This record gives sequence, C-alpha cells and structure tokens, in this order.
Amino acid sequence: MTKYTMHTMDIPILGRTNYNRTVKNLYGYHRSVLTVLLLLIVLLFTTVPCTAQNFKILQNDAVQKAFNLPGNSISAIRTDGSSIWIGTATGLCKSTNGGNTFIDFSNSPGIGKGGVSALEIHNGEIWVAASYDTTVFGELLSAGSGLSWSNDGGITWHHINQPVDPNDEAHLGYTPTTTNIQNITFDIAFTGNTIWIASFGGGLRKSTDHGATWVVVPPDEFPFNAFGRLNHRAFAVISAQNGLWVGTAQGINKSTDGGQTWTHYTAQNGSGITGNFVTALAEQIVSSEDIIWSATWKAGDENEFYGISKSSNGGFTWETMLHGEFAHNFGFHSNEVYVATDNGLYKSPNKGAAWGILPYIIAQSGERILTTIYYDVQYDAGTLWVGTDDGLCKTTNNGVSWDVFRTFPPPGIAGEPETYAYPNPFSPLRHNRMGESGYVRIQYSLTVNAEVTIDIFDFGMNPVKTIASGIWRTSGSHSELWDGTNNRGTIVANGVYFYRLQRSGHKTVWGKIIVLN
Repeated sequence: MTKYTMHTMDIPILGRTNYNRTVKNLYGYHRSVLTVLLLLIVLLFTTVPCTAQNFKILQNDAVQKAFNLPGNSISAIRTDGSSIWIGTATGLCKSTNGGNTFIDFSNSPGIGKGGVSALEIHNGEIWVAASYDTTVFGELLSAGSGLSWSNDGGITWHHINQPVDPNDEAHLGYTPTTTNIQNITFDIAFTGNTIWIASFGGGLRKSTDHGATWVVVPPDEFPFNAFGRLNHRAFAVISAQNGLWVGTAQGINKSTDGGQTWTHYTAQNGSGITGNFVTALAEQIVSSEDIIWSATWKAGDENEFYGISKSSNGGFTWETMLHGEFAHNFGFHSNEVYVATDNGLYKSPNKGAAWGILPYIIAQSGERILTTIYYDVQYDAGTLWVGTDDGLCKTTNNGVSWDVFRTFPPPGIAGEPETYAYPNPFSPLRHNRMGESGYVRIQYSLTVNAEVTIDIFDFGMNPVKTIASGIWRTSGSHSELWDGTNNRGTIVANGVYFYRLQRSGHKTVWGKIIVLN
C-alpha cells in the first residue's frame, strides 16, 4: 500500500493470490478455534530456516508475451512512470506500452512461487510478495513464498524467504511464527529506508537492512502472538504523512513514532469504523486535506458491518459509507475516489460525499468482463486501470469505452484448435455469473475481417440456439458468449452440445461443450 497525492496519483495495493478465497478464508479462519489449533501444530512441527542469508540474487529470463497476461485474476496494479506492473493469481508481469504487450516474470528466477499477494514501488525498486497453496494434514492452506525486489526493471531479482522466527520463545520473549504456512505478506510500505510488511501469521515486521533481517513490531503494548491476539494478524500497512497505519483482524492502528506507541481504533471503542477486519488502507491527499481510507469488514461482533471507513482528521473521527460492500482497494484522482468491491467499481467525484457504480465493462471489441469482483484500481496519467477476477481493463475516457486484457491460448496457433470453449464442462448456474445468468466463452480467431455465425446443437444435432448471426468481427482473436439457454430462454439439460462456427472467408469448424449443472 502507498500514499496518494494529487500529483503522483499512486494507487494502493493489497495484492492477493486468488484473493476472494484466500482473504475470505482467513477472515473465517481467524475465528476458527480448530484451524488455529491446526496452525499451532504446523508451527510446532514445521519450521523454515530463518538466517539472515535467505537471500538470493538471480538473473531474470522473462518472456515477452504479445497481449497475454500470466493470469486473468488481477490482484494488484502499480505504475512507476514508464511501466505498469500487474500482479495476478499466477504471477507478475509488466507492460511498457499501455498493455499492447506484457513481459511475464511469473517463472523468472528470484520470483516467489505462486501468485502475487503484495506489490509496491519505492525509489525505483519493485517489491513483490507471493503465496501458494499447500496441503497440511489434509487441509488446503496458503503459504507465503517470500519477497522479491528489483532495482533494474526486473532484469535481476533479489529473493528473500518468507520472514519467520526461530523456535525459541524463551529467548525471543514472544510467541514465534516459525513457518510460512498461513504466513502470507499482504502489504508492503516504506518509511525512509525502513521496509514494513503486513502478514497474516507473521504480523507486522520491519527491516532496516533491505530485508536481510526482520523485527516483529506488534501494533500495541502486548508481546507478539498471532494465535492469541487478533490485532497481531496484519493485512494492510501504509506510510502516510500523518503516521504509520496498520490494518489487522481487530481494527486499525496508528503510530506517529515509528511503531514505538500506538493508537487503536475498533468498532467497539467508539471510533466509528464499520468493522474490525481491515483488508485495505489508503491515503488521499487533496490540497491540504489528508484523508485515510479503510476497507473495514464485519468481524465477530453482531453490531459490526461491511463497508468503508474514512477519517479526515488523523483518526480522531471516522465516517462510514458503502454499507454492506466487501471493499478490496482504493484509487484516487484529485477529489475522485474509486473503490474496488465484490459488486463492481464504485466512484465518488467528491471525496465520498456521493457515490455511483460503474456499468458492466464491455470492450470496444465486444469482449466482456464476466464478474462483478474487482480487486484493484489505479488512475495514472489520464488512464484508469481496473483489476478484476476476469481480466485487466483500462479506459482513457471515464468509462465511455474500455480495453480489456485477458489471457487465453490463441486459437489455431502452436497446436491449439481453431476454436474452443471455456470453462468446459460449463455450468450456467455456477460459472461466470453476471446477474441471473452464467456464461461460457467460445474462443476463435480470424485471419481477415469476417462475418461470424455460431449455432448451438444438442447431441442429436437438433438446433438449440443461434448466439451470433452474421456479426462483423475484425481479424484477430475473439470470443462469443452462450448463457446455456435455448431459444425459449430455458437453461438446457445436462449433456453434450455442439457448436458450429461459420466465418466468411474461412472454413467452417465445430466445437463441443459439456453442460453440467
């Protein structure tokens, strides 16, 4: 996470690997006694070396992929003036030409295993944290795979293992976190030469030697104990003009002396925030006004609720808005505020006084974003970038028109069929739900501009529905949508269906879709 000014328009980052599952599972996890006991067993019997030498410098051999991202679930967006950096559920990439091409770092030496859980840029250095899924005692859990940083645009990466403690509670004076299991870094911030990270199992930590060693900094007066104290399970951290702010599973914390003393804000102590589970923090600076924004989710108290909380006076009082919304991240442009939520992208033109929600995103090419789950948003140099669970989007005209970037195997290239459908098998009741409908994409490519017709047939070759009839498409890759219904608007029965793709100037090809509700 970072702070924002009218001039730089930096955007906050709370990157995640499969955010919707990981963070919401942890949201439930911090209230689950059985899972806490399981993690305690993991910590006792699973250790990760914690020497200061867990540090590697590796040369990158990133591959430039035309148009394609590493993945379609976009967890984090950052810009450094010349490039846009994108964190996805399957890795990191950047574009230096507005999204025309992407350089994929997901398999580069020095980048942690898994998807991006945090992303930050500071003084020309790119910092990224990653996480992956693993099975422990038969339960699927997430694990931190460490941090990586580069000061040459990604040519060389320096890797740091996930920070952990030695298994020596007597010497440390606090309950150690000795494993990377459920120890995931969700945010990164900087105060001068000090690096701060917010991790679920690892808590708030800082390093003054570029990540060679780390010190635990509990955001209160108690010895660190991620098991016994919800306020030690950290999710968000920003370095703002008015102090260091940390979001945890038990509220918001502020320090004005580098973490020596703290002020604690909760839904119960009269602060006025909506809930104690704090998943994002951001700073908006407009003229002389310094505003702190927070995504505050309902935790254990029945009087809490989901929403966002805002303070314009350093935390002295808080306003709440967007009640009931699962907010993930914030973006700013002067007085404008953008909030990425589970229900889409909200915008306020006047620092939160009034709100509207942007319409569903449909690209000029006809490509649609088939989700309402938005994870991140950034305004930079006249362009609004939006990260969703179904691709990356950008607009240069306030949403009048959009460009959509998604990754998929190019049809008819490198052994791929000329057309295919995904997801396949397809469930209209579960996949790509938008409103009351679910969708399957039928992907194809054109060597020249053409009229396209697609007809659906059942297993007996009886016509079911025509989903495209003589529509004009330009050369390149395209997809059309089927909602799993017949010409009467009824969802079809489970079974095998065929589709016929006719393209003027091209041969006719067939594909197969399995419907399974």
